[in-house]
Amino acid sequence: MTLIEHDTQRVEVDQDFDKFAQSQEAATSSTTSLHSSLVNYEWKHGRRYHSYQAGSYSFPNDEREQERLDLVHHAFWCTLNHRLFLAPINPDDGLRILDIGTGTGLWAIHLGEDHPGAKEIIGNDLSPIQPRWVPPNVQFIVDDVELDWVHAGVNVEPYDYIHCRYMAGGIRDWPRLVKQMYDNVKPGGWVEFQESANTLYSQDGTLSKDNAMVRMMEGLILACDKIGRTLDPAPQMEKWVKDAGFINVEVQKFRLPIGSWPRDARLKEVGTLMAVNFIEGVEAFTASLFRDVLGWSQDEVSALNAEVRASAKRGNAHAIFDFLVITGQKPE
Repeated sequence: MTLIEHDTQRVEVDQDFDKFAQSQEAATSSTTSLHSSLVNYEWKHGRRYHSYQAGSYSFPNDEREQERLDLVHHAFWCTLNHRLFLAPINPDDGLRILDIGTGTGLWAIHLGEDHPGAKEIIGNDLSPIQPRWVPPNVQFIVDDVELDWVHAGVNVEPYDYIHCRYMAGGIRDWPRLVKQMYDNVKPGGWVEFQESANTLYSQDGTLSKDNAMVRMMEGLILACDKIGRTLDPAPQMEKWVKDAGFINVEVQKFRLPIGSWPRDARLKEVGTLMAVNFIEGVEAFTASLFRDVLGWSQDEVSALNAEVRASAKRGNAHAIFDFLVITGQKPE
């Protein structure tokens, strides 16, 4: 295994920069010709949730959440120095690619636009929220990756590359999922996982244990543990990938600052986006998990959410996530 660590220098603080970027507009529309049960969504706590395999994913799928997911896509893309993947592949070599838990489909669409030579890019998700108009080599299906991988009406030949990003809190049995990926990728093919290690820290001691952002993350981790869907799979991902049989496993680590305080231009952009992610997304994070799993009252959740927004806006706590990218190859 090779560990490559990026952005390892201390993240320097720009005290003069305190503006936050506005959320990007997301142009998404529901796919057509879908069974009505898929779009008969569940509503609770003022938010909309998926109906297929209801309850297996604890976060909303409404337009507000779709906008947040598109913003996070841009933050991760910037974090990887404007790259969608780190595996040593060339999609234009006619590769067949799967994007697990595609969400709004933006990663798959971005890849299809950048690599028209890719044979096929399939994105699957529990919610049919992806755009209607996509590159010709991109398609979306409603599917639960935790079930056996049989895609009705879709070619079931193995994939050349399987991409899995930002699925923390959504998978009950990670080793089984990784094994299914191994079984469904071609010999010599690659898999890639992109996940944040969801314990916030600071390099300069500005993030205290009683900070609302820390308390929120601790509560989310506890709630996800209670329902058996860990919010922090990243630290164990390397082991799971190796145990499944993949070789040439590489772990690369990046920094995800929360706030516009870094001086480095790229980290400043990433941090600004991640702060907006907390400000705009805290309600989506806490609505179901804190109310339904931890048993908090609405007043308690609302108070925490307000504290999280205030802390993210102030930016005086220089919080950071580690962002891990794990790649592995199936033996020839």
